[in-house]
Amino acid sequence: MTPTLGLVLACLAAVAGLLYAEYRGKRFARVVLKLCASTAFVLLAAVLGAHESTYGQFILAALVLGWLGDALLLSDNSRLFMAGLGAFLASHLCFAAAFIAGGFSLPSFGLAALPAVIAGGAIARWLWPHLSADFKAPVVAYVVAILFMCAAAAGFAAATGVWRALAGAVLFAASDIAVARDRFVLKSFTNKLWGLPVYFIAQLVLASSVAVA
Repeated sequence: MTPTLGLVLACLAAVAGLLYAEYRGKRFARVVLKLCASTAFVLLAAVLGAHESTYGQFILAALVLGWLGDALLLSDNSRLFMAGLGAFLASHLCFAAAFIAGGFSLPSFGLAALPAVIAGGAIARWLWPHLSADFKAPVVAYVVAILFMCAAAAGFAAATGVWRALAGAVLFAASDIAVARDRFVLKSFTNKLWGLPVYFIAQLVLASSVAVA
């Protein structure tokens, strides 16, 4: 078994365990398994040589910020959640910087921006009634950042043919819907049941993109 395959399998196994821990309410196992899964996607990018290119360095920085965000979101504390939101916002911007630095088609970015704006407006409208005053501005900024990242991924994929980067970005954005629904709309295990696998698969796909970018 190669190190890269081992890390992918370790991440997926940790996610399976994490879902069980979430369902059973096992807090300590939840912390350990989530951080193990997050560590695996950071190590995957490192093993694939992320440090060897500007693209890879930005991807690695984004993944490390994602690890930090995962750690902060383990708490239900509002301040830690806000800090986690900030870490993920910075992660999205690092991903966007990687896509722009790695090769970029401005027309494709512009074409992707239109559906991104429409999706962002729909998401903001859905969440708005459920947000307290303290969260409205940060959540809007977050939505803008992740949709900018998705449009940048489209520009990068069109220019380089690395379509897995766009797939990873879209999956990442989709997983955030589960997080937002769980935090602001309706707390439910169902949100985690689909949101966590989608999130970690997104990170693995984005980490693996350093090998082909």
